Amino acid sequence: MFGLERMRALHAVATHGTVAAAATALHVTPSGVSQQLAKLEREAGQRLLEPHGRTVRLTTAGHVLAGHAAAILARVEQARSDLELLREDVTGPLRVGAIPTTVHALLPPVLATLRAQHPGLDVTLHEGEAEETLPLVVDGRLDVAVLESWEHRPTTVPPSTSRTTLLSDVADLALPAGHRLAHRKVVDLAEVDDLPWIAWSAGSSCHDWLTHVLRQEGVGTRVSCTVGSYPTQLALVAGNVGVAAIPRLGRDSVPEGVRFVATRPALNRTIYAVNRAEDDDRGAIRACVDALTAAASRFHHLA
Repeated sequence: MFGLERMRALHAVATHGTVAAAATALHVTPSGVSQQLAKLEREAGQRLLEPHGRTVRLTTAGHVLAGHAAAILARVEQARSDLELLREDVTGPLRVGAIPTTVHALLPPVLATLRAQHPGLDVTLHEGEAEETLPLVVDGRLDVAVLESWEHRPTTVPPSTSRTTLLSDVADLALPAGHRLAHRKVVDLAEVDDLPWIAWSAGSSCHDWLTHVLRQEGVGTRVSCTVGSYPTQLALVAGNVGVAAIPRLGRDSVPEGVRFVATRPALNRTIYAVNRAEDDDRGAIRACVDALTAAASRFHHLA
């Protein structure tokens, strides 16, 4: 009912005694304060000020409303302080979602850093692909998602989110050591036509990305195994079951019997941290993204 600026003008007059002094305190002109008070009187339907010599004084209604104005302005200031504290204080729940390769390579040092530097944080981690975690960030069920975006099939990030680039990565072709192309440094994807592919589960973004690239290159998309784990995919390659596209971030341990070959076209991806744009100033979000960026810096040699 009553405008906040008009209540602020009445509170200033009650506190400082005159319109001129109130104007000085509010850094506005006396006529500006008088205009606000006139509007407030119309909203209240009662006289709030009355002449008193060369100046004015509050009426009984003015004193009553000024008391409410003081309480309202105090609550507004408390709300502002609480929000500011939320920005700076790195405490409370922090819900993170991440794709499997980053859960393995990035999140252990990130979680250790957050635990050591911000013991007031309560961090939970959910492993999932972008198609799972990104909607959870948008609707507020996750705070940060670490996801991938492949060059040939980019992940669409909603405009309501903020995106931080963590690192660039490349997927190479994993071949059985005895394969006819295993001695090469680079192969065209179209040359790989004698073994089936090992891919992630059908319907996942990784599976859709791989089949999309293979179709673009005119390669048959015969998939013999769908496995949601790069180490398991590598074990299958070592067993001569098929070939796979394995990101460099996802192969810290390579079994005997596997050879890696670069591809034409190169299979590039970017790893991002995504959070709601409205949460950019939250201390917990900043701390998480900073820790992710620091952990990712160790892998800038991959691309």
